[in-house]
Amino acid sequence: MKVMFAGSPAPAVPVLGALLASRHEVALVITREDRPRGRGRQPVPTPVGQAAEDAGIPLLKPASINAPESLDVMRATGGGALVVAAFGQILRDDVLDGWPCINVHYSLLPAYRGAAPVERALMDGVTETGTTIMLMDAGLDTGPIIESVPVPLARDDDAGSLLMKMAEASGPALVRALDALEAGSLASTPQPGEGAGIAAKITDEDRPIDPRRTAVEIRNQVRALSPHIGATLGIDGQVFKVWRVKPTNAAAVPGLVRDSGRMVLGTASGGLEIVELQPPGKGRMHADAFLRGYRGDLALTS
Repeated sequence: MKVMFAGSPAPAVPVLGALLASRHEVALVITREDRPRGRGRQPVPTPVGQAAEDAGIPLLKPASINAPESLDVMRATGGGALVVAAFGQILRDDVLDGWPCINVHYSLLPAYRGAAPVERALMDGVTETGTTIMLMDAGLDTGPIIESVPVPLARDDDAGSLLMKMAEASGPALVRALDALEAGSLASTPQPGEGAGIAAKITDEDRPIDPRRTAVEIRNQVRALSPHIGATLGIDGQVFKVWRVKPTNAAAVPGLVRDSGRMVLGTASGGLEIVELQPPGKGRMHADAFLRGYRGDLALTS
């Protein structure tokens, strides 16, 4: 069957790839508008947009997928379904009523409905997770479940690595759903009422590291905000991004200290070694390389 695909960031690309490798035809890819990037501020396509261009698939980059002109383009494809994976726009009634809309959501629904399911799950220190193929309705990730797919969560996974695992696991499940839809045998189950929760969008308030929290809580925060957002730590009056940390047996003392060539943060419960960080205006670097060239006091500042 002909399908349309709506997605934008890198974690949606493996899902599109699974569709392209299936027997279904991707008649149109819909993605966010190009945005200025880099020093030259030149417009750059989304990862999904670039993948569609590379594959020679017709591409739509609307300010709103719900606009009448967007709907006209979509109707002209003759597509029998719309697949959505990390698209970044809310679908309104004209879209939802126009086609079966199948969504790839990166949590085991009904847990972590909303904009940041992976980040919020990692912040909470979950030990089990997965992805859900669902039929979309007007609610916030409240539609019926077609298939839930468990995804192994490794101890060192951050948001980036976990999202890619979820994307890889979602592709085959999505193809199975489209096969069933084409055959007229697609089945779904209403979401249970128990266990529902909202994964709110990440804001600046989620980023600062608070040493009054435990080492486990801070480590989960850093994992959740890596590799694209970044937890932050004030050092000597400047705001650093912290990308990777690990537990350490070093004695935990208040503040941030040098310990045998390592950078160790004292927390409410144990020490935490900062492994990778990013000084303001510079690139990411390992903490040992940073310490070799840094002459500051490592005083924590708010």
